[in-house]
Amino acid sequence: MQDTVKEELAINLKGRDFLMLGDYTPQEIRYLIDLAIELKRKQKAGEVYQPLKGKTLGMVFEKSSTRTRVSFEVGMYQLGGQALFLSSNDLQIGRGEPIADTAQVLSRYLDGIMIRTYAHRTVVELARAATVPVINGLTDLSHPCQVLADYQTVLEHKGRLEGLKIAYIGDGNNMAHSLMMGAAKLGMNIAVASPEGYAPDADMTQNAKDVASRQGSTVLVTQDPKEAIADADIVYTDVWASMGFEQEQKEREIAFAAYQVNEELVKYAKSDYLFMHCLPAHRGEEVTEAIIDGSHSIIFDEAENRLHAQKAIMAAIM
Repeated sequence: MQDTVKEELAINLKGRDFLMLGDYTPQEIRYLIDLAIELKRKQKAGEVYQPLKGKTLGMVFEKSSTRTRVSFEVGMYQLGGQALFLSSNDLQIGRGEPIADTAQVLSRYLDGIMIRTYAHRTVVELARAATVPVINGLTDLSHPCQVLADYQTVLEHKGRLEGLKIAYIGDGNNMAHSLMMGAAKLGMNIAVASPEGYAPDADMTQNAKDVASRQGSTVLVTQDPKEAIADADIVYTDVWASMGFEQEQKEREIAFAAYQVNEELVKYAKSDYLFMHCLPAHRGEEVTEAIIDGSHSIIFDEAENRLHAQKAIMAAIM
């Protein structure tokens, strides 16, 4: 990417919210991925890079987390700033304060807000009222930070993104939505296989298909896991019952029984396929131990890259 283009992209990203990948152009997404790889190189080389010195990120959690909390907190520290953990139980929004009021108050104290919550409208309302950048750490509709790290990981292992095929096997949840949009924006082909009643949101699917058609790639949604995984370069899955749907666990185990990523299913993928999972995983449920702990698995490279991808987001917009 030319230096003048990078400079223009850097200017355009300052002060932006990071709510969904659909809000960003293909060039902006690729810029963030390249920046993440560069920040990872600096960190591994022991180079101090602190563009956010003196700045503070507020981290609002309505959902518990391992990777999101630790990666944002460590990332902010490495960028020279400070992160504050704000549980919804500790904030007045837990007692009914309007999101808009909370957003305006936090904006007076903080330089950025990351929120991990349930309803996507909560993030949208927060961003609309806030005067500092807001980052979507996860909602029931979208998980853009995870997917930015995912495609960074693919690029590191495969050396390219355009033209690759990713197969997502499982629940048509926030991960499926963000993976579809990310793939479409980056010129990748994606196939999603979910059982009847658990397909991705129709509007999210159509949006991804519209983007893919302009980028020269494809989005397929099917009920057949073998069709989805055929000749896939990347095989991806997630838990069958995401956070907030635990009460459906037994029902989902029956519905998803034919959607386990196992030794038999991956025979349909390319011989050099990569296996990915956003974690936490239920070994023996959505994926067998032989696959998730096998030679094709890059789940811990993927988890590590949450740190670097989120550092790129924060450095760019804050």
